[in-house]
Amino acid sequence: MAATTLAACGSDSDDGGKEEGFGTISMQYSWIKNEEFAGEYYAEDKGYYKEAGFDAVNGISGPDTGVAKLLSGKVQVAINDAASVGSAIAEQDAPLKIIGATFQKNPFTILSLKDGGNIATPADLKGKKIGVQDSNVNVFKAILAANGLEEKKDNITVVPVEFDPTPLMEGQVDGFMAYLTNESITVELAGHEVTNLPYAENGVPYVAETYTVTDQYLAENRDLLKALLTAEIKGWTETFKNPAEEVVKVVTTHYNEAATDSDGLEASFGELDPVKTKRGLEESQKLISTPETEKNGLFTISEELQQQTVDSLAAAGWEVTVEDLFDTSIIDEIYEENPELKAYQK
Repeated sequence: MAATTLAACGSDSDDGGKEEGFGTISMQYSWIKNEEFAGEYYAEDKGYYKEAGFDAVNGISGPDTGVAKLLSGKVQVAINDAASVGSAIAEQDAPLKIIGATFQKNPFTILSLKDGGNIATPADLKGKKIGVQDSNVNVFKAILAANGLEEKKDNITVVPVEFDPTPLMEGQVDGFMAYLTNESITVELAGHEVTNLPYAENGVPYVAETYTVTDQYLAENRDLLKALLTAEIKGWTETFKNPAEEVVKVVTTHYNEAATDSDGLEASFGELDPVKTKRGLEESQKLISTPETEKNGLFTISEELQQQTVDSLAAAGWEVTVEDLFDTSIIDEIYEENPELKAYQK
């Protein structure tokens, strides 16, 4: 990490030579290197990062919101979510901006077993034990606050868990903080009928897998960020163009490299299940490829969606303005200058 940070800092130094490129930067991923970052893998494998002027874009495995690392300068970009960023702005006055979003709809859900907790509505959370990971505490608070629920008043017990949904399958908790694109599929493939309480349909329709930077980095590195997001758009477009089986192979290669080379969670998960990976890609594409992105282009966030995001955060107790949270001008510039990039293939 020290070497990565030094390389990233070098790209901004006086002798970094912007004429020669942008050097190396670090990007914090919100989760392990699975299918959620397929576009990043294609951007690397197809040479789009190199073409954009980067020596390397180092993707760092999560789980991690990246907020602390952004503020300390350890990473230059973080893929996270609007709740993590909005709460940091509201509570810490953190100088952060979301400049684009992979997921137009966030994938968060309260997962339960149909023959267990069967949590189908926010009211069903009352009296239940819910497994919540440390990194998702603020996100869980959002759905409670948005629906007028409180832990003590409504007898909701938060149980600290990791990301393995075994406690749910073994009946230790009634519900489990999960992703529609991940743990929900894991439990279903294990033979259980599941019930989902999706955040996006229950008062918290904010964007996720958001590209976030500090205000200072945005002000000082607009050309770099424009080049990066252009490469990202090309990478995700390539993902849509390829057959699912081919994308699964690419994801598996990057996952296996991370399991071997990092101290992250990849090694503890064992081999990727190709069936689950394919399902995860299908669910992710539902959140990425929407009527809005088909019209305006990948990563765009309309004014209406920005306001919906801010409103959902306000309902959760985090008061921020659209201007506090978003600056999508770079994405707008990319499509103004390269309108052909909008025509990605589903």
